[in-house]
Amino acid sequence: MERRRLEAAEDLQKGITQARVARKFGVSRTTASRWYRILEGQGMERLRKRKAPGRPSRLSSSQLAEVRGMFAAGPRAFGFETDRWTTARLAQAIEGRFAIRYDPDHVGRLMHRLGLRPKPAPASLAEPVCEVYGSPSAGIALHV
Repeated sequence: MERRRLEAAEDLQKGITQARVARKFGVSRTTASRWYRILEGQGMERLRKRKAPGRPSRLSSSQLAEVRGMFAAGPRAFGFETDRWTTARLAQAIEGRFAIRYDPDHVGRLMHRLGLRPKPAPASLAEPVCEVYGSPSAGIALHV
C-alpha cells in the first residue's frame, strides 16, 4: 500500500493526471485526488505508512510475549480446573500476573493479534464445525 501511494505520488509529480494515476494503480479518482492534495499540501513524507492511531497497549512487548507463554502453559498453571482457555480466564490470568485488567472481549482481540486464536476457516456445509479451545498441549476439541 505504501509503495503504491509513493509510486502514484511520483507519477503525480511528473504531471500525470489524477484519472490516469487512478486507473494505473486501481484506485478511485477520489483516492488519487486525496493523494494529490496530501502531496501538494503536506509533501511526500505524509503519504508514507504511519502507525495507526489509538490508545497504546497497556502491556509491553515483553509482557505480550509472556502472555504467549502463559497461554502455552495452559489454564491449570494459573489455578483453573480444566485445560480450556476462555477469554475471561486469560483476562483473569493477565490481571493476576500484571495487575492490568482487560475486558474479556478485548482479550479475544489480543489473543487473535498474538496468533493464539486464529479466525476459523469457513466450514463447508457438509462438515461439522469443530474449534479447538485448549492450550496447545491439551488438544481439547469441541464439536458444535
